[in-house]
Amino acid sequence: KGQMGSLGRADAFSLGSWGTYKGKQSSSLRCVRREKHAAALLQVSYLLNQLPPGRWMYMHLIQVDSVQRWMEDLKLMTDCECMCILQSKPISIEKDEQNELILSSQYSTCDNLQLLLKRAWIISTELTRIAQKLEKNRWQRVHSMTVRVNCHVRSMINEYNIFTRNSSEEMHQFEKLLIDKCSEFTAFTERCIQTEDEQILKSMKSCINETLTTVAQYFGQLIELVLTHKAQNLLRQIELSDNVYVTESAISSLFSLTQEGAHLCRIIAKEGGVVALFKICRQDCFRCLYPQTLRTLASICCVEEGMHQLEKVDGILCLADILTDSTHSEATRAEAAAVIAQITSPHLMFTQHLSSFLENMEEIVTALVKLCQEASSGEVFLLASAALANITFFDTVTCEMLLQLNAMKILLAACSDKQIVDTPYSRDQVVTILANMSVLDQCASEIIQGNGVQLLLEMLFERSSSGNSAEVAACERVQQKSAVTLARLSRDPEVADAAVKLRCIPRLIKLCRSPTERNNSDSVLVACLAALRRLAVMSPDGLEDSDFQQLVKPRLVDSFLLCTNMEESFV
Repeated sequence: KGQMGSLGRADAFSLGSWGTYKGKQSSSLRCVRREKHAAALLQVSYLLNQLPPGRWMYMHLIQVDSVQRWMEDLKLMTDCECMCILQSKPISIEKDEQNELILSSQYSTCDNLQLLLKRAWIISTELTRIAQKLEKNRWQRVHSMTVRVNCHVRSMINEYNIFTRNSSEEMHQFEKLLIDKCSEFTAFTERCIQTEDEQILKSMKSCINETLTTVAQYFGQLIELVLTHKAQNLLRQIELSDNVYVTESAISSLFSLTQEGAHLCRIIAKEGGVVALFKICRQDCFRCLYPQTLRTLASICCVEEGMHQLEKVDGILCLADILTDSTHSEATRAEAAAVIAQITSPHLMFTQHLSSFLENMEEIVTALVKLCQEASSGEVFLLASAALANITFFDTVTCEMLLQLNAMKILLAACSDKQIVDTPYSRDQVVTILANMSVLDQCASEIIQGNGVQLLLEMLFERSSSGNSAEVAACERVQQKSAVTLARLSRDPEVADAAVKLRCIPRLIKLCRSPTERNNSDSVLVACLAALRRLAVMSPDGLEDSDFQQLVKPRLVDSFLLCTNMEESFV
């Protein structure tokens, strides 16, 4: 009896099957035997607990199967409605401060967010599936899924309230509205499975559709409020705290929020996240937090709201100051370059912020070229070169500026260092800069002096080693842009002659004729055809007659169609 507290619930349940006997026995005899078996079981359990782990495997024959059987039977005895009620109740109803402290210390903000988002994703998926089943009039499935959604909604609200304090009155109102609407939804679907009258079901279907829409609307508004509340709490910590460790923790949690998608970045930007983070970047006491802060800023600035906030606080001027200040660590300047790369992306549809960028462009470009030259790692070079690559899309003035800063020479030298330019992503940035600079006539001599034609030929052989889709796409871009650069530079006879001598033509022909060499990329094919035609004009003797007749002489579109149809099967 004294040992019972140390036994698990499984041991307690196993006593029931050890105390079962065949034949007719008096109740007192059965009690005595039960007590003896219970005592024996307790003694065995105690001995097993004392065994070292290595000897436990030899005792597996003593394990009782009754617990496993009980657990299997329990699955069949579970009722959805009961589970719904159980999951919506806290284990402890006592408002004990010590209990709250234990709960909050076990889970970080990041864990709570992941739990919330996972539950929200499940609910969102279930609501979509309910709509699909409703269209097919599968009422039994609709009801069971509605009960499940009800359960998940209650669990999500309960979990959030356990780990969150000082929730707003508006949030509590939405919680009540959502729970009430979910209960109404469940009641509707329950009535549907209790009738077989088609007319009644048809009339109720519109009501259920309307209720489903309302549930989805309330759910979306509640999630928006919850995420906004989390963002507000973190930003309040960042703005009010003078403690480096508290601020670091808040920025780390904020960065985790930004990784959950563009919608959360918009919420953070609207709540003043960009303003708060640039405030950190202007305080010397937080210098050790600059890299982490700038990394978070780069994530937020992927959305238009983040860009507008950056413009309002003169963020580009702050970034220029960080990049040009050699007292800052390389990591800090690299993260500032990452923000520049983000806000100058050619894929962005909004460009209002670029007016202030152009005012500081010369300082920024000079600092980025220096960072490429002095980069101690591949990651630093990647961030700096990505920013330069995006800037070269602005105007030829940028390319002329890079030429004056010997950027071509620096980039070509970096490519020979496999520790610095170590991935297809880095080579993609370099060849983007070369392609955009190749529109300048002065660029040809720089390419010849820096052995750039050899580098472009090597890039035509770029292949992914991992098969990762992102890496494969990067390799395609490297092949395409190196062919484009060759085509542009080959208007200079000296470059064309060097390309012919290095046997660029056979490689271009191979890329045109073999879809697997270019990973079936049409963009690579078009670029290679253009380069081949330019080289053929400068050196017509480098091609065989069949190649000339198929790849050079016809219209570009005809050669393209010929090459894309080479491996098609019409069986």
